[in-house]
Amino acid sequence: MKKLRLILGDQLNAKHSWFKEKDENTIYLMAEMRQETDYVKHHIQKVVAFFLSMRNFAEAIEKAGHQIVYFTISDPKNLQNLEKIIAQVIEEKQIEKFEYQLPDEFRLDQQLKEICKNLKITSETFDTEHFYTTRSELTTFFEGKKILLMENFYRMMRKKHHILVTNEQPIGGKWNYDHKNRNKYNEEVTIPKPLLYPKDATKLVEEIEKTGVKTFGSINLTNFPWPTNRKESLSLLTYFCENLLEHFGAFQDALYSNDSFLFHSRLSFAMNSKMISPKEVIETVVSYYEKNKNTIDIAQIEGFVRQIIGWREYVRGIYWKEMPKYATLNTLENYNKLPDFYWTGKTKMKCMQHSLNQSLNEAYAHHIQRLMVIGNFSLLTQLHPDAVDAWYLGVYIDAIEWVEMPNTRGMSQYADGGILATKPYVSSGSYIHKMSNYCKNCHYKVKEKIGNKACPFNSLYWNFLDDKKEFFKNNQRMGMMLALLEKIKPEELFKIKEKAQDIIENPDAY
Repeated sequence: MKKLRLILGDQLNAKHSWFKEKDENTIYLMAEMRQETDYVKHHIQKVVAFFLSMRNFAEAIEKAGHQIVYFTISDPKNLQNLEKIIAQVIEEKQIEKFEYQLPDEFRLDQQLKEICKNLKITSETFDTEHFYTTRSELTTFFEGKKILLMENFYRMMRKKHHILVTNEQPIGGKWNYDHKNRNKYNEEVTIPKPLLYPKDATKLVEEIEKTGVKTFGSINLTNFPWPTNRKESLSLLTYFCENLLEHFGAFQDALYSNDSFLFHSRLSFAMNSKMISPKEVIETVVSYYEKNKNTIDIAQIEGFVRQIIGWREYVRGIYWKEMPKYATLNTLENYNKLPDFYWTGKTKMKCMQHSLNQSLNEAYAHHIQRLMVIGNFSLLTQLHPDAVDAWYLGVYIDAIEWVEMPNTRGMSQYADGGILATKPYVSSGSYIHKMSNYCKNCHYKVKEKIGNKACPFNSLYWNFLDDKKEFFKNNQRMGMMLALLEKIKPEELFKIKEKAQDIIENPDAY
C-alpha cells in the first residue's frame, strides 16, 4: 500500500518509530507554508529557525534512505495551505493511505481531522513519541478536583518516572527547592559565554522576504546562533551540563542587564521542535548530576527537572484539557491595546526596555522576564489577553501555542480566572528591584508611587488591586495585599489611581 506520512514543522523527531525501517511505498511530506507564517506575525529568527531545522531534518531522513516530498516557502508548486498540499501530493503520487502524527496545536488538530474526513482514502494517526504524558493524562490525574495544583502533578511525575527519587521519596529530602531558586545575581560567579551555532541565513531571509512573509525583530544574517539540527541540539545539552547546571537553580529567577542568557540552557527551541526529547534531556542532566554531586547541589538539578517534567508537561495537559474555550477567556475583563513600544523597545522603564529589546533582538527571554517584567506590565495596564497572547506567540523562538498560551493567558495574564495559577503574578517595582540590576540606572525611582519620577509599576500595582478587588475578594492568597490596599488613605489612593490612569492611557510616553 502506497502511504503518505505528514511531518509538521515541530515534529522533527529523528528517533520516531516511523524511521526505524525504510519502505519504498512510504513517502514523507513536509512543507513551509504561508498558512503557518501568517496566522500571527512572527519574529524573523523564529521563521528562520523552523525553516532551517525543517530543511536539515528533511535532508537527514533522505540521506537515511527515506523518500520525501518537500515544499520550500518559495516553491512555485507550493499551494501554501495544508489541505491543498496534501490533496495535491495524494493525487500526484497515487497515495492509498494518509498518516500523520498528532499535532500539538488545537487548530492543526482540528484542521487535520477535517482534511481526513474529506479524503477518499483511509487515514491513521500516530503519537509523536515525544512527551512523558499523553494529551489526557493530566485531565485524568485531576479528575474530580477543583484546584489543578502543579506541585501534586509534579510529584506524581517524579514517582512514576523514577526521577530523583529513592523508594518513592525525593532525593535530598524535599520535593521542591524553589526557595533556593530565587537568588539575585551579583556577579559572584562568572557567567560562561553562550554556545552559539553561527550560520549564514542571508539567502533564506531573502527567500522569505520575496514571498511576502511579514516578520518583525532583528537577525544577524551571517551568524544565526540557534541550533537547527539534532547534533547541535545534543551538543547544547552537553554544554549546559558541563558549564551552566552548577549555578542554574540558584539564579534561574535572576534578572541581569549585562547578560541575555545567564545560566539558562536555551534548549527550549530544540525541545519544542522535537529535535531532542524531554526524556533525553532529563536522563542526560540527571546522569551528569549523579556523577558530579560534589559540585552540583540538589537545588540546581531539581529546579531544572521541575521545569521540564513538571511545568512543561503540566501546561500541555492544561492546554488539551481546556481548549478550545481557553483561547477565548478574559476573566478580568481587560481590553486595552498593546503599546507601540512592545514592537520597538523604546521606553524609559529600564526593566521593560531591556526585556523587550532582548526579546526583539534575540527572539528569547527567560521565564521571569516574560512573567514578572513584560507579563506583569501587561496585566497591570490591563491589556487585552488576545493581543498579549499574539505578541508572545510571535516574538519567542520557542513559542508554540500549546506551551505559550497557558503560560501567557493563564500564568501571566490570569485571563483564565485561576485555572492554572492560584493568584495573579503582579508586583510593584520592588520585586524587580529585588531580583535585578535593572533599576540601577533607570529614569524612574523604584520607591516612589506618584510624581514624574515614580516607577510606573508602583501606581499601576495598587490601581490594579483596587480595580479588580471584586474579582479577588475571596482569594485567600490575595488577602494580605487587599488588606494593605484598604489601609491606603483615600486621598493618596486617588493620586495613585490618577497616575496609573495616565500611564494606561499614554503608555508610550513612559
